[in-house]
Amino acid sequence: MILRIAVILVLICGCGDVSGPEGGSTAYRTYMRELVQDISDYARGMSPGFIVIPQNGQELLTEDGEPDGTPSASYILAIDGQGREDLYFGYEADDVPTPPVETDWMESFLDLAEQEGVEVLVTDYCYTPDYVDSSYARSEARGYISFAADHRELDDIPAYPAQPWNFNTETVSSLSQARNFLYLIDDGQFSSADQLVDAVSATGYDLLILDLFCCGEQLSPAYLDQLKQKPSGGERLLICYVSIGEAEDYRWYWDPEWETDPPGWLGPENPEWPGNYLVEYWDPGWRSIVFGSDSSYVDMVIGAGFDGVYLDKIDSFESFE
Repeated sequence: MILRIAVILVLICGCGDVSGPEGGSTAYRTYMRELVQDISDYARGMSPGFIVIPQNGQELLTEDGEPDGTPSASYILAIDGQGREDLYFGYEADDVPTPPVETDWMESFLDLAEQEGVEVLVTDYCYTPDYVDSSYARSEARGYISFAADHRELDDIPAYPAQPWNFNTETVSSLSQARNFLYLIDDGQFSSADQLVDAVSATGYDLLILDLFCCGEQLSPAYLDQLKQKPSGGERLLICYVSIGEAEDYRWYWDPEWETDPPGWLGPENPEWPGNYLVEYWDPGWRSIVFGSDSSYVDMVIGAGFDGVYLDKIDSFESFE
């Protein structure tokens, strides 16, 4: 009954065809594919070559969500990379190996992505040096680039290894050239944007995944110009983190009145991440926040000077299924 009501509401809103590849609950996968594709088309129209990387939800790579299924050609064309957390460490708990059956399932999709020309970015959560080394080595063996985060909060620059895995001094101008990356989106350990930008700028990573905001202010084009320069003199890529499957109550778009009078597309709070709320991501109200106007998230990211977006909570479709 809940699914039928949701589908009817989507039709009333004029949000597109609800029929998924097999009908029924698979419609929610179709909605997410369409959102990613629409973001990609819009962003690339404004900034040719703009990089789009969804995180998790790798089942969207095939029409039926199975690793041996038909690749979703339009979705694959819309993305440049495929992010995946917990591939080798962190699936059940930080610094704990991921069960082999889960790793095998995820690798089957990630290998497909690589075969289709989509670069895979793996983020593991581990801090024991042997695990960190294993994480990097296993990703490299399959052609993925990876980052071993010592905090799930993604709030620091790991002390180990002393320099990035596959350290590279050359300029990186495309995702396929990147050999490593840093994923840092929580500014809690930094007292100012200056401190964070200085610390990150001093690293040798090929690609940085950062938040648009830091310590209460938006990262300016001047900050991004500094971040794009490696200490070696080469340049690197800057990718902006954007959650499109959940709303966050600390973002610029959040209206305090939503606490008592939420919009229809705003769902329940994520118990694992307080302040994050499930959204009906196909709803025009939410989509207009993400992209499509001068004040939308994607427009702000492009205006700041980022090279692309790292789209999180792609797997929100599972909550509706």
